[in-house]
Amino acid sequence: MTPAVLTRTASPWRAAGYLGSSALTGVPALLVLLVLVVFSVLLVGLPLLVLAGVALAVVERRRLRIVDPEPAPSPHRTPAEPGLAAWLRLRLAEQATWRELVYGLLHALVLWPLDLLAVAGGVGVPVTVMAAPVQLAFDGEEARVAKTVLVTSYPQAFGAAAVGLVLLAVLLYPLAALAAARAQLTRLLLAPREGERRDRLSEVTRSRARLVSAFEAERRRIERDLHDGAQQRLVALTMTLGLARLDAPAGPLADRLATAHGEAGRVLAELRELIQGIHPQVLADYGLGAALADAADRSAVPVDMDIELPRLDQSVETAAYFAVCEALANVAKHSGAARARLTARHRQDRLEVEVRDDGDGGADAAHGSGLTGLADRIAVLDGTLTITSPPGGPTVLRVEIPCRLTDR
Repeated sequence: MTPAVLTRTASPWRAAGYLGSSALTGVPALLVLLVLVVFSVLLVGLPLLVLAGVALAVVERRRLRIVDPEPAPSPHRTPAEPGLAAWLRLRLAEQATWRELVYGLLHALVLWPLDLLAVAGGVGVPVTVMAAPVQLAFDGEEARVAKTVLVTSYPQAFGAAAVGLVLLAVLLYPLAALAAARAQLTRLLLAPREGERRDRLSEVTRSRARLVSAFEAERRRIERDLHDGAQQRLVALTMTLGLARLDAPAGPLADRLATAHGEAGRVLAELRELIQGIHPQVLADYGLGAALADAADRSAVPVDMDIELPRLDQSVETAAYFAVCEALANVAKHSGAARARLTARHRQDRLEVEVRDDGDGGADAAHGSGLTGLADRIAVLDGTLTITSPPGGPTVLRVEIPCRLTDR
């Protein structure tokens, strides 16, 4: 990039702005450092200095966006417990906190003066030289440009301005390089490192897994409440209406009792279907193998089964069960298949489930198949849900979830 082109882009001016704005945080950081050094005699300065480093790092990560569009996320973890004491204990135990302290000391004592010096030399001096005609107009017969060169005429002044313009274009190169190096140093000390990124990703994954487990526990609680509460009362009501219908003489009363008895039976059937959809009892009592066989038996499309499964973790069984149920529902609604095949195995510490149909193919999981949410739930368990469905078929849905055998 030529000097003329470089001066027309935003990069050098953003670099100058980044280096020049360093004083906006460097001067307050220096003042805070001086105050805290005095407080250190009272043994309270070090904790406050650590807190000041954390606060300065927040501002510096935001200021980094002036020259680097890539965000610099915080390297800190979220405390497991509320309160200032828990937050402070976690911060003092993190390496990132001490890197931020080192950066704060460097910034307050060394970096911001160097940044201002670079901006003064790379921008201030050329701009001063470029202002020679203006300076001559104010001073009169002669002017000393940049306190060095004496000009006594406007041709000399405009010549000096041209030299200043060329000097500005030339000095923008090292200025931009310095800003890039400065930004790299900031990112090195204040952005999360690879190990910290992995820790945060693991923490997020564990948090999502806990949410899924809590969600499944709530589903099971609702299922038990409906099964042991509302369903039992509906069964009793249906039986009472049936006995009353038998005892009532023929006539309008018997007809109304028959209608009420039939309606109660339909409500009971709908409630059983609702309970089955929330969390089937067969899955909780007998495991995934029996639940998949039950789902295949209830499928509108005939299903050939090849299932050999032990008892697995509850979250794994639930995720796989509902994925298969959704797949069989899609086979019945959209595929035009005459038969389907369900295969389920556990081998090499992985659950492998496959649903294959002989339908028309062309299925797209991203458009209304209902599997997107199930794929997210399986991803929480470090599993995968894949669909292969070329035009003309066959459609194959495959679920793989890593899981070890339990002693359930």
